[in-house]
Amino acid sequence: MGIPLQSPRFRGRLHDPRTATVIGRLLGLAIVLCFLTGVMSHYLQEPPTWLSGHLPTRPTWGYRVSQGLHVISGIAAIPLLLAKLWTVYPRLFVWPPVTSPAHAAERVSIAALVSATLLELFMGLLNTVQWYVWPFSFRQVHWALAWVIVGSLLVHLAVKAPLIAKHWKRPASARPLADPAKTAPGADVDDVDRRSLLRGVLVAVGAVTLFTAGQSVTPLKDIDLLAPRTPDIGPQGLPVNRTAKAAGVTADVLDGWKLHVDGPHPYSLTLEELKAMPQHRVELPIACVEGWSKSAHWEGVRIKDLLARAGLRDGARLRIVSLQRHGGYGVTEMDLPYTRDDLTLLALRLNGEVLAPDHGYPARIIAPNRPGALQTKWVSKLEVLA
Repeated sequence: MGIPLQSPRFRGRLHDPRTATVIGRLLGLAIVLCFLTGVMSHYLQEPPTWLSGHLPTRPTWGYRVSQGLHVISGIAAIPLLLAKLWTVYPRLFVWPPVTSPAHAAERVSIAALVSATLLELFMGLLNTVQWYVWPFSFRQVHWALAWVIVGSLLVHLAVKAPLIAKHWKRPASARPLADPAKTAPGADVDDVDRRSLLRGVLVAVGAVTLFTAGQSVTPLKDIDLLAPRTPDIGPQGLPVNRTAKAAGVTADVLDGWKLHVDGPHPYSLTLEELKAMPQHRVELPIACVEGWSKSAHWEGVRIKDLLARAGLRDGARLRIVSLQRHGGYGVTEMDLPYTRDDLTLLALRLNGEVLAPDHGYPARIIAPNRPGALQTKWVSKLEVLA
């Protein structure tokens, strides 16, 4: 005779709906914040047709804040997700696993939510250290997974709405009373244990936040212990994601460099001729998708002045071509709001010095409220788009 299957017994008192709801609220807040800031980042990098030409250049530090929050909330979500999964994992052993078509749909949505969220956070964390161990495009898959998470989360919330509403507030029996003797038996013990668990989870969230946020939150840079970047470390006091060597920009490539500007009156300039044009100095942050950011002083020629010289006094959409031979973003596009802006420069100097090779010598783009990946280095050509 066969041995009947029996579900394992879980004696922990905190594998309960109330604990799952409390942690779920915090996790949901982190996921929503991460999603919204991720959408902002995506549209700044790849604006749809309806948004092209309307991208905001103010506030100048907007992308620094939004992308910093994106990475901070994503990292904070990791311990919250692990805690949430701990509270509900006994449900994996419920037998039978499916009792009805509706129950099957619920379990499928939960499987999609959990697997997509785990993969999304794992990929995002590896992106902060620029370690890409997968053969597919990080940005495209990261974007698609975000929508899978949101869709499955909405289904999950709809199915679990009655249970969530029931356990949203702490039950009256668990609240402190004037006479402790009147508290429901066992309720106070569970509540004390739950608060202890939540304190531990919040300490973990606070620790990973404090020790990583310094890569974008300047006041915390001295305790930037777990983040892959320290904002002050790098050539000319600024970190570098892709070096000139990694991009294939060698001395031979730079030999005889000229800037070519397309337009009604196309022209080319040597570096000396660029230096002879009116120079402008701006203070702008550079903020990268990996989560680090740093303000710096840049000097160079305004893009609007270069376009005016080509006969485009009202600016124009541009294609910016780099000399780099390896890596992404060798060719980028810049919309009209940026090319018209007085703060958008073809920078030649950084923090009072000639650009270092790793920062884009002889010339690079710096523009307000623009992702660091689009602040093209080693610029060789500005092509006007119709």
